[in-house]
Amino acid sequence: MKILVRGEKLITAELKQKLPAADVTEIQDTDFPQIDLSGFDVIFDLSVDEQASTLKYYAPLKNIPVFVGAVKKQLAAAANLYGREILCTLIGINDLPTFINRSLAEVSLLNKTDESALHQTMQKLGWEYKLVEDRVGMVTPRIIMMIINEACYTLQEGTASMQDIDTSMKLGTNYPFGPFEWADRIGIQHVYETLKAVYDDTHDERYKICPLLKTIYLKNGSFYN
Repeated sequence: MKILVRGEKLITAELKQKLPAADVTEIQDTDFPQIDLSGFDVIFDLSVDEQASTLKYYAPLKNIPVFVGAVKKQLAAAANLYGREILCTLIGINDLPTFINRSLAEVSLLNKTDESALHQTMQKLGWEYKLVEDRVGMVTPRIIMMIINEACYTLQEGTASMQDIDTSMKLGTNYPFGPFEWADRIGIQHVYETLKAVYDDTHDERYKICPLLKTIYLKNGSFYN
């Protein structure tokens, strides 16, 4: 299976761990004019959340499955910005760091009529998956980002230390990481931008960004490093 991959190094490295037997080609922005995209069986562009304009390269690829990051921007919004017919099978994927190489892929669809094509593609990839609604934040990122944000409020108020909060979450919920450790692994920029996108979409106070988290984001910082 020939697979095309595009995105930031940390994310594409995690994706390639989930594609051990595939013939993977990795490209950058400048490669688009020189490469025949129609020659690939599956395409992963994990930068569409940040650069929806690249959808113009994939839209004409009739029936080719194209996975794009769809956490900070829902597929419908990206398609609306593109403004023309989309012929590829457009699939959103939870592409945040630590969420890609997991036993269950979280995906969404632009068109519900593509469910059969999605199923066939996942069978070929050998992936288990969960189809969720095309919404900003999908499902798992909304939950994890909300937990991280609430943990920031708890730390800001001086109720507990980072280490105590992380330990309590891991022991109490059996999560793989505590909220601060997980935030560092995901990347503060991704955490902040996801929360902002969900809050702008819902205006739900649960996603209103904690001032402590915003300060760390503005300083390009992290919790432990």
